[in-house]
Amino acid sequence: MTQMFIKKAFVPLLLTSALLTVTACTKEPVAAPKVPSTDTTAPTTGIKYTAPFKDGRYDPPITLTTINQISASTTFKNGETMENNVHTKWAKERLGINLKYNWTAPAANKAFETRLRLALSANEDMPDVVAIAGNTALANDLIDSGKFMEVGKMWEQYASPLYKKAVNEDPSMWYPFMRKDGAYGIPIPEYSMNDDTVFYIREDWLEKLNIKAPTTIDEMEKVMDAFVNQDPDGNGKKDTYGMAAAFRDSLVSTQATAGWLFGAYGTMAEIWNEKPDGTLAYGSVQPGVKPALGKLRDWVDKGYIHKEAALMDETKAAALFTSGRAGIIAGPHWMTLFPLADLMKNVPGAKFKAYTLPKGPDGKQGRKGNLNFSGSVLINKNAKNPEAFFVYQNYLFENFAFPGKDSEFKYQFAEGYDYAIVDGKPTADTTKIPGGRVIPQKYTIAFEGARIPSTQMEAYANLAKGNGPTNQFEVRSSLIADAPRLQAATINLALKDISYREKYTAPPTKTMKSRWDNLKQQEKDTFAKIIYGEVPLDEFDNFVKTWESSGGNTITGEVNEWYQSVKKK
Repeated sequence: MTQMFIKKAFVPLLLTSALLTVTACTKEPVAAPKVPSTDTTAPTTGIKYTAPFKDGRYDPPITLTTINQISASTTFKNGETMENNVHTKWAKERLGINLKYNWTAPAANKAFETRLRLALSANEDMPDVVAIAGNTALANDLIDSGKFMEVGKMWEQYASPLYKKAVNEDPSMWYPFMRKDGAYGIPIPEYSMNDDTVFYIREDWLEKLNIKAPTTIDEMEKVMDAFVNQDPDGNGKKDTYGMAAAFRDSLVSTQATAGWLFGAYGTMAEIWNEKPDGTLAYGSVQPGVKPALGKLRDWVDKGYIHKEAALMDETKAAALFTSGRAGIIAGPHWMTLFPLADLMKNVPGAKFKAYTLPKGPDGKQGRKGNLNFSGSVLINKNAKNPEAFFVYQNYLFENFAFPGKDSEFKYQFAEGYDYAIVDGKPTADTTKIPGGRVIPQKYTIAFEGARIPSTQMEAYANLAKGNGPTNQFEVRSSLIADAPRLQAATINLALKDISYREKYTAPPTKTMKSRWDNLKQQEKDTFAKIIYGEVPLDEFDNFVKTWESSGGNTITGEVNEWYQSVKKK
């Protein structure tokens, strides 16, 4: 049975280079990128529009074509769809931009990526604007197709001051999309520490079994054993698990992650870590991975982790927790509202609480942290109105990212969707919004409206003090920052110095282009077989040797050549 799990879950679809046989001249990555201007003043030159433009909108409206990947948290109401909803109506009325979707596809099971790669393979015309969430490899394949324009010059001419400020909080977010002749992707800023891991534990189970929350790996094993063997849900059946984990797509995913376990042994699998000597090393081949895999192997064998974790994505693993069957789950602070709030709906009397991460045998803690950008936007070199994206995104940054008291977005995106006015006061309580709460900012081109990295955690830090909001952004944040979220955010902030963030953010190196897919597949296969007991733990040592001799050492050298060039700047 475990063999079936491995075949289905740890061998994801690999679209080979043959699928990318588009006519293009591949643009070589630049070693030490010169990012676009960091000047955050308002544009004073180069302002021109490709269609009649007056009072902040195109008149008559122009059409901007795009595509969209629909995440699990993208939901609709009032019979709306991605093509026709409160956001598309807003864009047309406010900005004179008629958003037209050539197609949409789910993010799940790589459906969006597969559809887009097939479009590249078939040499289909690309839309005016393409936004890619997270997947820098896919973004770079699009850049290398030759279908998208250099955007650095447009950025300097058109990007608004707050838009520039958001990106310039971390100029390295440009690095994955740079080429020798400029920037080919506009980074999508993300909230700092937005996806960094905290622990959530069933507080009612701890109380019932009269045990304390774990602070070390050893203590955690005792807690998980109790959650599995002492009937914490009181139904007389052995049907509970110590921890919900999602292994299908990654061992260090965002929700239901095992990344913290690797951190407890001094490394972070699947990303490039900085070593004490200032060089980069690939986390999955570091010594700390071996004991972490050994723990996962033991926990699956003892039933602490569901044996079908290899088939579970983040949504399914979270459902194990919210259905009342698992006692621990690791994930971001925002999980308190979605999906963990479903636990109380599904299990009367249940409650959870956020905790710090357990320490490893040497007292180490670590977690995978998100970068300050979540993806990129590419503009078709044949777009009829290429500046229209800046008209659209500038407005969101200047009015949504950090709203003023008179902003149309001062509470959330749209009344009746993500908030309601009840007795003269705004609320994001889904039970008080007719038809339930949906999040229109998920419909926007850049997935989350517009975000300035530093703002969210700063807002939560102040709100957690109990002093009340000091600006309109904090007012808006307070609508979703209930007590559980602020408690989780406080834990998150306390752990700010233990996050591992991907240090290699440039395009694929020369050897990566030919060897990385095979190396990643070897990694997935080996780790899966170790976790499910099909090979001994010492097989990890053989994997490392093979990885190094099969291109890993060469790639490490190329990665460090880039990293040192960047650090010198």
